[in-house]
Amino acid sequence: MTDWALLDHEYLMSTYSRLPLVIDHAEGNYLFDINEKRYLDLFTGLAVNILGHSHPYLMNALATQAERFLHISNFFYNPPAIRLAKRLVDNTLEDGKVYFCSTGAEATEAAIKSIHKWISRQEEPKEGIIVLKNSFHGRTLGALRLTRQPGIYQDFPTLPISIYEVNMNDIAGLKDICEKHHPAAILVEPILGAGGILPLTQQFLETAQALCQEKNMLFCLDEIQTGVGRTGTLFAYQAYDLKPDLILFAKGIGGGLPLGGIIAGQKLKNTFQPGDHGTTFSPSPLSAALGNAVLDVLIEQHQLEKGKEVADFLWSELQKLQRKFPALIEQINGRGMMIGIITTLSKTSIEQLRQEFLENGILINITAGTIIRLLPPLTLTKEEVTHFIDIFHQLLAKME
Repeated sequence: MTDWALLDHEYLMSTYSRLPLVIDHAEGNYLFDINEKRYLDLFTGLAVNILGHSHPYLMNALATQAERFLHISNFFYNPPAIRLAKRLVDNTLEDGKVYFCSTGAEATEAAIKSIHKWISRQEEPKEGIIVLKNSFHGRTLGALRLTRQPGIYQDFPTLPISIYEVNMNDIAGLKDICEKHHPAAILVEPILGAGGILPLTQQFLETAQALCQEKNMLFCLDEIQTGVGRTGTLFAYQAYDLKPDLILFAKGIGGGLPLGGIIAGQKLKNTFQPGDHGTTFSPSPLSAALGNAVLDVLIEQHQLEKGKEVADFLWSELQKLQRKFPALIEQINGRGMMIGIITTLSKTSIEQLRQEFLENGILINITAGTIIRLLPPLTLTKEEVTHFIDIFHQLLAKME
């Protein structure tokens, strides 16, 4: 029998710690291992599989596009990408434009370069970007400067760009930075993902936008994890009265294939000129075709509303568990199908809990040490929610 763990250790660089699970195939909201054991996937490839696995509509779109062409150069017009860009703009910043890439970190890199080019055109001196403490924006060298998690820092070279760090929801601290310095932009996640599923308050977001308007700064939102229906609206900012200058997206938009990018509003939409930026493989015609299929399902087939209904049910059931086990569940944060369960468990106990979920055929993620991160697909059913809650109840009762 093939020892996949041994081969993985021998031939792949150790950039991730694996769970003891070898996946053979996937279908619907489930993954199946090489022993045909089934696992309810509340992990969804870290918020990528927003419509579960092998969704028939997406698979049909994939096959249709694959028969036409797999890859072309950016020297030619790419109809699937043009159509997807128009739909993203129509559903977000109506006067905007899209730049496509393959990953979230590349979207952050594009954002940094776009901000830098915008700075060069300003009459008044501006320099630097405000980000949140404990935020995550990627691991490439540029994105790493904006990622503010101590556990991720290592002795890599840093870019000569000023970064101003402020605590989440610290309005006074944000105003203080804007007064003392001349930053060019504020870049925040509406809900900190890797930082623990911690939502920004409406007041903080509105203050950030107002400061940007008052001081001629760029209001930028990292919706790489919160976007594409994850929180109940197509993008998380749409639950508030906000209009960002720049939106970063990735993860769920490609339906399981690599796709990311930025949506630039009026101030930034003409920043890039030919030769300023680019990438060979994006926009992939296959990824763009799946992106269009994802929007079809979410918007035209009303999966966004269906997913929100199940998410409300999941929240209700989780809150019942919290009331029953207040000594173990301290708080539940997030929105829609992006949920962080703050526990009082030790790191050893939380890993034990994850292992027991695994043994019971349920995949969950742990972030920020002891926070259970749930990123279910929007195709989750109420029956699957009930099954998850029943198992969770049993495990909590045993730990209590």
